[in-house]
Amino acid sequence: MKRQHESKKIGSILKEMIEGNPLEKGIDSVRIREVWEQQMGTSILAYTEEIMLKNNTLFVTLSSAVLREELSYGKEKIINLLNESLDKEVVKKIVFR
Repeated sequence: MKRQHESKKIGSILKEMIEGNPLEKGIDSVRIREVWEQQMGTSILAYTEEIMLKNNTLFVTLSSAVLREELSYGKEKIINLLNESLDKEVVKKIVFR
């Protein structure tokens, strides 16, 4: 009798293990910080004090009231940019503080 082996890439195996696991939320929190740094650029990053993901809401603490106001006008665009970079819908709402 022949044994059939299904070959999978290690990345897809890890993804299957993580999805739906409590670890997924922690990994998303770490990845969202990395994506924020990559996508928002050094000028915005210089004013970013804290980034926290909780229940699909991204809380971003900024040291500039002017920048906070400016970014608040583009919330939907920022949400889409971050989610596209993560390849899944992680952020549904952004709160700038």
